[in-house]
Amino acid sequence: MDQSQKNGFAMTTFQTEKAVVRAYHADLATATSDTVAETLARHTDASWHWRGMHPFHEQHGAAAVAQAFWEPFLTAMSRVQRRPDIFMAGLNEIDGFSSVWVVSMGHLMCLFDRPWLGIRPTGKIAMLRYVEFHRVEGGRITATAQFFDIPHLMIQAGQDPFPPATGAHLIQPGPMTHEGLMWDAQDAALGTATLAAINAMINDMGSSREQRSAGKRTAYESHLARTWHDDMIWWGPAGIGATFSIQRYTRQHAGPFNAHLSEGYRFNGHLCRMAEGHFGGFFGWANLTLRNNGGYMGMTASPGMADMRVVDLYREQDGKLAENWIFIDILHYLNLQGLDVLGRMASLDPAVQADSWDPPTR
Repeated sequence: MDQSQKNGFAMTTFQTEKAVVRAYHADLATATSDTVAETLARHTDASWHWRGMHPFHEQHGAAAVAQAFWEPFLTAMSRVQRRPDIFMAGLNEIDGFSSVWVVSMGHLMCLFDRPWLGIRPTGKIAMLRYVEFHRVEGGRITATAQFFDIPHLMIQAGQDPFPPATGAHLIQPGPMTHEGLMWDAQDAALGTATLAAINAMINDMGSSREQRSAGKRTAYESHLARTWHDDMIWWGPAGIGATFSIQRYTRQHAGPFNAHLSEGYRFNGHLCRMAEGHFGGFFGWANLTLRNNGGYMGMTASPGMADMRVVDLYREQDGKLAENWIFIDILHYLNLQGLDVLGRMASLDPAVQADSWDPPTR
């Protein structure tokens, strides 16, 4: 953390930690499947704790992370470009504001040239939604949560594993205000206000649960309006989709979610919750534990409870939440219910492992 001055008062900024992550991203941009382990090691601590989505899960150390994720990804994808829409840093409220985390969200754009996770390559542009939370200490990355929307990549490749979604499937844009890339220091008061808006929404969720049934939709929408703008945008993951306005959000996401996932709902808390400027968010491991009582995403009732790992990023405006980008480890949640989406796809099309797109000579 750095101390700067504004109007004679000390402000905490995070330029040192941002520089660590920006250097990490710049180095990754030139890495190959053969060099990526060395690249990761240059920027991360020896005890680096990496949390990834299914099927990667938790890894420790640069070599393990490279083997589990980056080497196969860089073998399958060529000309990878990072196209961030949000970049921010802040103190983690969950540990008493003692650790600094740097967050990046956007897309990894690449050419999908070889199979990855059993997904058939297209030889075309692929846009993989990503979000990363990095804890930075002593000039190195010591912990990371890295989420991807893998089902959305499957949809781009023509292998949609889900029944028709309630929301819209899109290549999701960045913030409407185009101010999410906070390379420079921000006014600390803005981040404080954003975190307060996020916490107000979280605190309001508990008191609104009894109003979430379809029969009380009007009351629920009025309750949401206390912390959300009426024209809020909920940028949901593949399998659910995006929704626009409180009214469409309740019909296209909140309604189905609460109708089918209401049994045994338990909030487990977050590992990181932070904000900078007009943006903030959190992740948990796992945030929620709940039971599919039948019908959600075409699934029959599950035999027991299952964990749901979730990332939420928000844009605050005038004290309320205006946009929300969501990543859910849906593949993990379904796997806990006995449905291995990636395994089923590979078994139905075993030849995909031998497929590759032969790119033309450059």
